[in-house]
Amino acid sequence: MDKTQTYQKVTSYEVKEDHVDKVLLLYSGGLDTSVMLKWLQDRYGAKVTALTLDIGQQQDDLDFIRKKALKLGAADAIVYDAKKEFADEFIAKGIKANASYQGEYHLSTPLGRALTAKVGVRVAQQKGIKVIAHGCTGKGNDQVRFDGYVLALDSSMKIIAPVREWNMDRKEEIAYALKHKIPVPVKKDFPYSVDDNMWGMTWEGGEVENPKSIPQVKKFLTTYTRPENAPSKSTLVKIQFKGGVPVSLGGKKMELHEIIRKLNIAGGAHGVGVVYMIEDRMIGLKDRGVYEQPGAHIIIEAHRALERAVSTRDLNEVKSQLDVKWGYFCYGAKWYDPAMDAINAFNDEVNSKVEGEVTVELFKGSTNVVAIDSPYALGHASFNVKEGYKYNVNASAGFIEVATLQMKIANEIARKNRRKK
Repeated sequence: MDKTQTYQKVTSYEVKEDHVDKVLLLYSGGLDTSVMLKWLQDRYGAKVTALTLDIGQQQDDLDFIRKKALKLGAADAIVYDAKKEFADEFIAKGIKANASYQGEYHLSTPLGRALTAKVGVRVAQQKGIKVIAHGCTGKGNDQVRFDGYVLALDSSMKIIAPVREWNMDRKEEIAYALKHKIPVPVKKDFPYSVDDNMWGMTWEGGEVENPKSIPQVKKFLTTYTRPENAPSKSTLVKIQFKGGVPVSLGGKKMELHEIIRKLNIAGGAHGVGVVYMIEDRMIGLKDRGVYEQPGAHIIIEAHRALERAVSTRDLNEVKSQLDVKWGYFCYGAKWYDPAMDAINAFNDEVNSKVEGEVTVELFKGSTNVVAIDSPYALGHASFNVKEGYKYNVNASAGFIEVATLQMKIANEIARKNRRKK
């Protein structure tokens, strides 16, 4: 942050008092929230309740995070099991929307933020806490999501965003942590940060931020197998869908969050779902990240293929356009907007027939849908006349003449005008 500038609180929802009795901190256990847990006590004299959500983190040690919060002075530290709620009420909507933003980023962090804000407001209300704090920077998307979602769910809440307020850059935060003996995962020789949940891990920091530099993925992509080290034999996974959502894996019925976890392991073994991406942030800057999302990528590829198989061409066209809009809404902090509710209602209707089994082949970083079996699959073309739906080939020539008539006329007119010249 520019040291010549002092942050000015101009909104009605930011805390302007010098003392705050109680604060609910959305606590990830990373650098920012660990430093601010101590900072909130020193700056505001607040009793801090640290709230950490269990949303199927693939790498975090949640019990360690809870104990660290207490060690750093939290009055209470809560680990809230939200895996089922996250999968059934948030990720399921993303699956139906083929969740993607500007490529193949399947929106793990935006989905997680929508739920975290919802649970944060719920817990704060239960405990009579009127102030919620989060660790978002003044240059990122998450400040928009957390502030906007908290206020949409409870407009009486006040918010503290310490990273927007204090005059510390990343190096100074690390120095502050070392001074106060705060254990943090980010060190000077490991400048990377990760947002982690069952739907994906998003890596930023270090050379990843510079598009001219090649991300040193071997340093930080350590949860799963890299494609070059993956098995030389492919793996087939069979996913059964009902209502557009996976309900069984390999013929065994499971909860959605269990299917995602198992596909993370199966896909991770083949290094699938890793994406390098430069994206447009909401606040006008561009940002590069490296995303690990094996289970999410497998499910989205399988769902997209099944949905296309059971829907008409016109429906697929309309749906693909709304999928793009859904991705922008999800990324752009509009989860609780009525427009998002309307698209989700449309997606529920479309997905009422997205049912059947999809077979996906995993091999050295690639994900290919190799078979689809659905009772709602529409007619398919076949070289064998006796297979597929009955088709009257006598109608083809007339169809061609009508379908291409304007193209033919336009070219005839163009030729006549050229001859006149």
